Amino acid sequence: MYVLLALMPILVVFLLLVVFKLSAKVAMFTAYVVTAALALFVWQAGAPIVAAASVKGVIVALSILFIVFSAILLLNTLKESGAIHTIRKGFMDISPDRRVQVIIVAWLFCSLVEGSSGFGTPSAVGAPLLFALGFPAMACVMSVLIIQSTPVSFGAVGTPLLLGVNSGISGKEDIAAAIAPMTPEQYLLQITGNVGMLHAMIGFLIPLILSAFLTRFFGEKRSFVEGLKAAPFAIFAGLAFTIPYFLVAKYLGPEFPSLVGGFIGLLIVVPAAKAGFLVPKETFDFAPRAAWDKDWLGTLPAEEAEKEANDDSTPRFSIVRAFSPYLIVIGLLILTRIIAPLKAFLVGDMTTIKFANLFGTSISSKIQLAYSPGSILIITSLLCIIIFSMNGAAVKRSWSNSAKTMVAAAPALLCSVPMVQVFINSGSAEGIANALPAMPIFLAESAAATFANAWPIFSPWIGALGAFIAGSNTVSNMMFSYFQWSTAGQIGLGVDMASMVVALQAIGGAAGNMISVHNVVAACAVVGMINKEGFVIRKTLLAMTYYVIQAGMLGMALIFGNVLWWGLAVVWPIVFFTILSATSGKSA
Repeated sequence: MYVLLALMPILVVFLLLVVFKLSAKVAMFTAYVVTAALALFVWQAGAPIVAAASVKGVIVALSILFIVFSAILLLNTLKESGAIHTIRKGFMDISPDRRVQVIIVAWLFCSLVEGSSGFGTPSAVGAPLLFALGFPAMACVMSVLIIQSTPVSFGAVGTPLLLGVNSGISGKEDIAAAIAPMTPEQYLLQITGNVGMLHAMIGFLIPLILSAFLTRFFGEKRSFVEGLKAAPFAIFAGLAFTIPYFLVAKYLGPEFPSLVGGFIGLLIVVPAAKAGFLVPKETFDFAPRAAWDKDWLGTLPAEEAEKEANDDSTPRFSIVRAFSPYLIVIGLLILTRIIAPLKAFLVGDMTTIKFANLFGTSISSKIQLAYSPGSILIITSLLCIIIFSMNGAAVKRSWSNSAKTMVAAAPALLCSVPMVQVFINSGSAEGIANALPAMPIFLAESAAATFANAWPIFSPWIGALGAFIAGSNTVSNMMFSYFQWSTAGQIGLGVDMASMVVALQAIGGAAGNMISVHNVVAACAVVGMINKEGFVIRKTLLAMTYYVIQAGMLGMALIFGNVLWWGLAVVWPIVFFTILSATSGKSA
């Protein structure tokens, strides 16, 4: 009964958002009410805890809305300045094929952004860029969410491992005794190597999934086969990222795999694409905008987007000048994350607003506007006024339109993030008889007791559940890393294989970002896709399923050395693509 009750918040979100296709603000408000009621009356967390978690959720939601506003502002600034036309032409000059464009922008460029910043920034930067290239708004959101898988474990200069996994397993006496004479730092490096290896073995097919999903869901023929025709280029791009990514993870640690992988991948793939290397002979493009499904569209007026897409006039700016805002964003993100004194100042007491011990509980929150990617996006938008010599009227329009879009996105985020925080902090209050752990921990413990020796195949699902709920691989790893390590010991695995189970947790946590509700809401908001979040999740859920199942099979094969599991790990991607192929031409 308790398992079913703990599942209720997740089931409510899934049914209302994905099955019944209600707006996120309706689904998440309902889920918040259900979660708060369960926390109060079943889990007996206490009113102060529920109130504190709710307030923390509001604070986090406001921080996300700041990033959403800033991302839309940069897009609108580039549009009002005319730089968008040059950017679009620059990508068209690399290749007019939409499959190639989505791989370069979403897979490689956004992975570079993820490595430098994380925390949803790839959506804030990448989705508007794809939108500017003439992609349907829903295709933009789907694409940037699907890539938030492989690079995520090493996002924000390694935060999901350095903060998430490390805080989950550090300071535990049983772990320290078991891994001796290894130090905790050496053990974390071992886990990092496992994470890099597993992601590389799974993620090199993500560009092919991007290509296949693009043609399947947004192509005129609704054909998976059109996407499969780009397989040579897609796999080439996948390997161009994952090989350097894995080598950096194994030998250098968690800080730079995604950053280096994205950078090297761009250096290899962009010239190759421009030279036509492995690029499909038949160019794929979307149907005329008039034929697009209404559910694909954002709030940008159709005639304005159509005019931009068909404008072949000479660009006003050079390609370097037009792209300079993105170079500034990447540069500032890297500088503020790797220069220790600068980072210390930006996250220090002078630049941080703290909300400690809300309502007398242990729950605290903070606002770090100076360190937020939103501040970098706003600074860049202001610099654009000088770079592109913008007039006052254009600047005013960009700020006004951005504020309107942010306000439209606010209700969903102001419901979803508090719901998440109540769920995470729902453990019974002290002194309660038959106290229950917080709902996600209770679900994880129940799953471990049920699946026992088959645990490695289910381990990634726990990570994905944590990320789906929390909207963060880092938080998922914090919640479940020690639990995963302990479960590995209970089923008789040694220290080395226990590190593999913790790695599977990180892999699942990364994949769960594809369907995290507040990630989806934020990504939808930056291209004006308000109230269509459920349509997006139905698509990204397929990609997440591929990722998590493949991680589980590889985990079973690596841990137990069973030939059967190796065979299944080889067959599963073929089965996945075959199933998708069988639906070609049907309604998407």
